Amino acid sequence: MLNSAPLLLVAGFGDIGARVAARRIAAGTQVLALRRRAVDDGPALRGIRADLASGEGLSRLPRQAEALLFCVAPETRDESSYRALYRDGLSRLLDRVDAPRLLFVSSTAVYAQDAGEWVDEDSEAAPVAFNGRVLLEAEAVARAHPGGGVLRLSGLYGPGREAMLQRAREGRACARRWSNRIHVDDAAAAAALLLDLPVARAAATWLGSDDAPALEHDVQSWLRAREGLPAVAPEPGPDSGRRVSNARLRGLGWTPAFPDFRAGYAALTAPGV
Repeated sequence: MLNSAPLLLVAGFGDIGARVAARRIAAGTQVLALRRRAVDDGPALRGIRADLASGEGLSRLPRQAEALLFCVAPETRDESSYRALYRDGLSRLLDRVDAPRLLFVSSTAVYAQDAGEWVDEDSEAAPVAFNGRVLLEAEAVARAHPGGGVLRLSGLYGPGREAMLQRAREGRACARRWSNRIHVDDAAAAAALLLDLPVARAAATWLGSDDAPALEHDVQSWLRAREGLPAVAPEPGPDSGRRVSNARLRGLGWTPAFPDFRAGYAALTAPGV
């Protein structure tokens, strides 16, 4: 049973949502977790099963919350599912819950730069793919809400998110493409920090990524060498991709515990013999 402590509503109780909830509970906040599947209750945590895409179950939510963290993930990857969950789902939630602050977790997929450029919060966001376009639409909904901020994350990795590691182990060639990543623990720390900011300052756009963009082939080469596997030649072609700056977020005092892929993957790999 929740008490009278400040209430954080977490929409999407996955890797990031659960980590942020643990941080906020330790700081004395109570958390209401909204998820399609059941969430085990705790002393300061209560779960509600609801579907943002359809609206089912939202009537059980309280009318008031101190803050709302929107960090959902679609079960299917198509444009209609993205729009129903991100843009329309956020609108449904904001129609139901009054919260003075909102943090919408988005993605650097909103950028289309592809020639090694550095991007920051002021760079043009003109995505080609549907996921980036839908996320921009949802970001507009978040910014229209008083106290609404946006955290654009680069590629998440960490325990249970090991696609790049698996690809390296299989020896599939990687491109000379700039890639950006952030460990899930660092992503949660960034979101928790933004939720603690004064509302007027938090209502902005922030990029969450580690300190060191890297070419995919270089990441693969390091991973294979660490596990004692032979090198694999990169795919042919010029360098591509973009590099994400975290300067604005770092300016708040956020410091990633895993500043580059070597630090993050060291805990997920076993050095070769």
